[in-house]
Amino acid sequence: MTDRNSTDDYYTVAQLAAEFSITPRAIRLYETKGLIRSRRVGRAMIYDHRQRARLKIVLRSKRLGFSLEATKAYLDLYDADRTNPERLLSMMLRCRQRLYELEAQRRDLDATIDELHAVELSAQEDLRQLNLDPETAFQAFVVDHS
Repeated sequence: MTDRNSTDDYYTVAQLAAEFSITPRAIRLYETKGLIRSRRVGRAMIYDHRQRARLKIVLRSKRLGFSLEATKAYLDLYDADRTNPERLLSMMLRCRQRLYELEAQRRDLDATIDELHAVELSAQEDLRQLNLDPETAFQAFVVDHS
């Protein structure tokens, strides 16, 4: 087990930036928006495992197209007072609302993916009707248009 005071338990801005292929400036932006928090040790700003995990959530949320505000609201659920029934019920409400939204988006994405597969299959069939091998023609098209 690692000693909790060991520097192995902490990450610098540069380490996190390198690990996640982002800029130190992006990390500082997430910090100013209240998404992650650092701690000063001497002249260095460091982040613990919890902040690293929060950064992973921020980056996943960004990749999925969520706003920083929506991401902050999501992260705030983890920081809720777990002894206050009103806060817990509010957290449950927000979770259910977000789940409903995400499930609707997933249904829409699944429908769009199915439609795109159908359009591609139709194009492949049309190419076969033109006596062309769809994959060979596609590869040549990609090479010509790269």
